[in-house]
Amino acid sequence: MADSVLFQSTTIPFTEQVDFANLTVDENLVMGAYLQNDAALNARNRDYVFSIFPRLQERLKQTAGTLSGGEQQMLAIGRALMGNPKFLMLDEPSLGIAPRLISTIFEKIVEINRNHGITILLVEQNANLALEISSYAYVLETGRVVMAGESKRLRADPQLKATYLGG
Repeated sequence: MADSVLFQSTTIPFTEQVDFANLTVDENLVMGAYLQNDAALNARNRDYVFSIFPRLQERLKQTAGTLSGGEQQMLAIGRALMGNPKFLMLDEPSLGIAPRLISTIFEKIVEINRNHGITILLVEQNANLALEISSYAYVLETGRVVMAGESKRLRADPQLKATYLGG
């Protein structure tokens, strides 16, 4: 029973160009709400997705496969939010997107966490960025945890700076 509760409240967006590429933005968002039976909740979630990613509303009828990398990332996160998760797992949200969009995506990740209380597990190779927005971090090296602690403390750690943060 606990597994099904966790599964229903956990969303893992597919973020490596595997959106439902042949579906429109609108159809992708509908797919994200597939397990939700509350039409009012779906409407609120949709409005929220459009408030944080207005570009998706502009692209509503566009096929997902023709979106830019940043727009596909927004769609993956938006589709995940349609499921009304309590826990969101994001794998490399900065991968393959234009540098100017990275800060926007990460600002929205912080907003989702702060304003909606959604716990976020972030896997990100950009250590500076990940440590900047997180409260707690694990540093992995070849699959093993080599450091763990409050992000603020880790960012100040001389060994971590030298090894992972470029100085």
